[in-house]
Amino acid sequence: MAEPLPPLSLYIHTPWCVRKCPYCDFNSHESSTDELPEAAYLKALLNDLDGDLSLACEREIQTIFIGGGTPSLLSPAFYDQLFKEIRHRLPFSSAIEITLEANPGTTEQQRFIGYRDAGINRLSLGVQSFRPEQLSALGRIHSGQEAVNAVHQAREAGFDNLNIDLMHGLPKQTPVQAMEDIDQALSLNPEHLSWYQLTLEPNTAFFSHPPVLPEEEALWDIQEAGHHRLEQAGLRRYEISAYAKQGQQSRHNINYWQFGDYLGIGAGAHGKLTTVDSQGARHIERRWKTRQPEAYLRRSNDPRGFVAGKQPIAIEELPLEFAMNALRLTDGVAMDVWTAYTGLPTSMLLDRLQSAYEKGLLMEMPKKLRASPQGLLFLNELLTLISDE
Repeated sequence: MAEPLPPLSLYIHTPWCVRKCPYCDFNSHESSTDELPEAAYLKALLNDLDGDLSLACEREIQTIFIGGGTPSLLSPAFYDQLFKEIRHRLPFSSAIEITLEANPGTTEQQRFIGYRDAGINRLSLGVQSFRPEQLSALGRIHSGQEAVNAVHQAREAGFDNLNIDLMHGLPKQTPVQAMEDIDQALSLNPEHLSWYQLTLEPNTAFFSHPPVLPEEEALWDIQEAGHHRLEQAGLRRYEISAYAKQGQQSRHNINYWQFGDYLGIGAGAHGKLTTVDSQGARHIERRWKTRQPEAYLRRSNDPRGFVAGKQPIAIEELPLEFAMNALRLTDGVAMDVWTAYTGLPTSMLLDRLQSAYEKGLLMEMPKKLRASPQGLLFLNELLTLISDE
């Protein structure tokens, strides 16, 4: 009997934001809220999904993540209609997790209530920092107090699964200031905290005009102290930059790291899908959609559809692709997931991991693909070692 296909998630991209942040390399485009083409974008998203329905292979949607841009610029009525239409096309898991990214500068009480009523049951608030000087340097449109207010409003609206996005290594940030940000976040008792270092990505304003960032030694001090502070507060690190209370890990992101499948709809959205041919062989493909919002909307009436590109993952590339995802999880991934999700023998993966294991960068082989504490510290080097095998 053939192995079932991997679990299926859905990613929905909303490309608009009020202001483009200087560190942001996502597909986001400035627009005022009164200019958003909600009706046209709803139609385009559903037409986009219709073109991908055969790739779902009748699987239930386990999780949905709405990212951006700033998804909270779009109205609750938009999401209510969107989910109703998606349910007509695809079955939802009875325990589906639906996450919306929200900017504390674009939310208020009634909006949160509307999102909850529409079926969204998890919020991810892009706080980044609570300090005015850091928020200003990052180009954020909210204040620290507005971030605190947004958390309280979300709670009052009934959200009991809340993530706070927090960054460190910010311009001129000291270790003391970084810990103050963490303490403020912890005082709000989030179920989940995404805590990651600012990096200067190509095609961003920060890359062209780099700000003054903390020295390497200060960054190490921040990471060590922050990790200890979060774990002490009962938020366990389960992924390179994610901490959660027991049972509150992001199921959507875990599906990514475990090499599950996901449909991607919306301007610039990416997907990764597995199909099985008539001979029973599995084929894994990455695909991405038209990036510019205006061009994406025009594609709604274009017989060519929304797909801007496709890339099959060659069999010889799968071990590294799998490892790049699985090794982000601190507990790793059971080795039998490799065979279940790729249809390939475990030996093919183990052969690529042997030298990294001998150097002490991996542990629990052959039961798991899991980085050692040293491997987590030097993940890029570990992946380079695997790719060179």
